[in-house]
Amino acid sequence: MRIRDAIEMLADSGVEALGPTTWADLGCGGGAFTLALAAWLAAGSTIHAMDRDGAALRKIPSAYNGVRITTHRGDFTNPTGPFADLDGILMANSLHYVADQAAFIHACEARMTSRRHFLVVEYDTTEASRWLPYPVSQIRLTGLFERAGYSITVLRSRPSIYRRASLYAAVIAPSLNLCGACPDP
Repeated sequence: MRIRDAIEMLADSGVEALGPTTWADLGCGGGAFTLALAAWLAAGSTIHAMDRDGAALRKIPSAYNGVRITTHRGDFTNPTGPFADLDGILMANSLHYVADQAAFIHACEARMTSRRHFLVVEYDTTEASRWLPYPVSQIRLTGLFERAGYSITVLRSRPSIYRRASLYAAVIAPSLNLCGACPDP
């Protein structure tokens, strides 16, 4: 995906209003969404970009739009990653590689501050394939995060170049209704 398309996918996420923050981009690949996130974050923010592919990581600059970017080579599904005290986590086309997504979300929370924002970009499908072993449709994503005490806002969707399913972006923030089982006021 082109960087300008990735920037558009994350528009209206509200992350710029959080001030300088620290994020992780888990499964960042060549960094298109890393740079898209940096385009929206406040200057002085930091992004830890993690992927297994060292060649892809070398394509990512160390700074973009006043945001410092540190790359880390490794398996993003390992709960003992090289960073903590995160305000947010970006997962662009990577959550579908995690078998136990609910446990993974909980493990991510242990690395985060009380702000706990997520940005997720995924394919809106329930059909598994070797490229999407554990699909995360919009309905599945909503259920996963609502059960964990979050509210989800789908920002936008667009057709996939692979024509299998549309690609959607969502911002996820702690729910104001922390009870979970309590009715909304």
